[in-house]
Amino acid sequence: MKRTLYLKILLGYALLGIMGFVTVFTLTSRLTLNYIEKKTISSLYRESNLLAASYAANYYRGTMTLTDVKTQFEAIADYLGTEIWVIDRNGKILINSLPDSAPETVIEDFDISSFGTQYYQKGTFFGMFPEEMLSVFSPITINYKVRGYVLIHRSIADLTAYKDGLLNISYITLAIIFFCAFIVLVLFTFTVYLPIRKMTRAAKDYSEGNFDTSIDIHTNDEMGYLAASINYMAAELSSLEEDQRKFIANVSHDFRSPLTSIKGYIEAIMDGTIPHEAQDKYLNIILFETERLNKLTQSMLELNKFGVKGSMMDITEFDVNHTIKMVVQSFEGVCKQKKISFELILTGQTCFVSADMSKIQQVLYNLIDNAIKFSHFESSITVETTEKNDKVFISVKDSGIGIPKDSIKKIWERFYKTDLSRGKDKRGTGLGLAIVKEIISSHNENINVISTEGVGTEFIFTLPMAPKESGL
Repeated sequence: MKRTLYLKILLGYALLGIMGFVTVFTLTSRLTLNYIEKKTISSLYRESNLLAASYAANYYRGTMTLTDVKTQFEAIADYLGTEIWVIDRNGKILINSLPDSAPETVIEDFDISSFGTQYYQKGTFFGMFPEEMLSVFSPITINYKVRGYVLIHRSIADLTAYKDGLLNISYITLAIIFFCAFIVLVLFTFTVYLPIRKMTRAAKDYSEGNFDTSIDIHTNDEMGYLAASINYMAAELSSLEEDQRKFIANVSHDFRSPLTSIKGYIEAIMDGTIPHEAQDKYLNIILFETERLNKLTQSMLELNKFGVKGSMMDITEFDVNHTIKMVVQSFEGVCKQKKISFELILTGQTCFVSADMSKIQQVLYNLIDNAIKFSHFESSITVETTEKNDKVFISVKDSGIGIPKDSIKKIWERFYKTDLSRGKDKRGTGLGLAIVKEIISSHNENINVISTEGVGTEFIFTLPMAPKESGL
């Protein structure tokens, strides 16, 4: 049988209860009886000393009669629940507190030295009792001479009964503790074990690839936090799995289309379907598709650098205004074709930031490239820098086709292209904005987009401002 954690806890609980009762029944019972016997012996010894020094001594001195002493002994014996004797050195019982006792009974084989160094003994006292007794004695000394002994006998059965009464209290207390432990076990079951079992089942489902299982635990403690963390992990794994499927589908689609074109045109050239005089046209198409594949591959390699651990950052302090001007100049040829102009609104003559210069150049290049692609002929693109709260806000704004509202949150996804962009972005891979997002995130900064369909789009990202001393 498979042993579960809960079964082990139940077995431990049962074992603890059994061991508790066995301990009380054996060890506690013996220790309690020993303690009671010691206390009783000490108490009876004090009584026997008092009786020997008072009533018994007065009897031997002749100041009290045998009847008077016997009457006093009967009262004291009844109070103590004992039997009191006065015997002489030869073992003759002179006084017995029992009312119907035989007078002057002689104890056979009586020897006071049998007590040894102790002043008590347990047993039948030389066969005088049918049951085990606890017998304590004190000598009666008159003028420094022992004349007899006072003995007090108490039944061991009485002490055992007293011990059992105390143990009953212990049993009841132990039962209450055991019941309280059971309540704690029930609480543990509902607050710890059942949540752990839910999380275990969910983890098993996750290991089998089923990320739809949700852990329904909503407590404000470690269990609730752990369940929420596992639910979040499952959601992220499910999203990751979906992203992987989309990624493979998009890569397959984006590679299949140009490869199909290349293969078709090459086969047509080789089998003579395309005449020799028209081959240059189709070779240019093949070159175009090859460049598209090369760009797609380079973008994927670039994006792959930004993994879980990010990429190596070469943080330096540089003038972002100068960087913007240099990137804008690289688009001069394309802008002339579309008659697009740039409006640069830059803060101050210089604006120094702390960042990776090459990667920020790539961010600016991708954003401006996008703005040019989706801008109308004879339009304007605005690039602006603003300083605020030790941050530099960099804006790239166009007046192009804009982004549909339902696509705003998806543009950062790899290979995503809006329906409006598909007709214009023939060379695009759908990875540019994903790379931009990763670069800005690796700088621990933010990038946002504001867009209205048919009006235009503005991208705004932040960079940390360099210390003033560095700029000087």
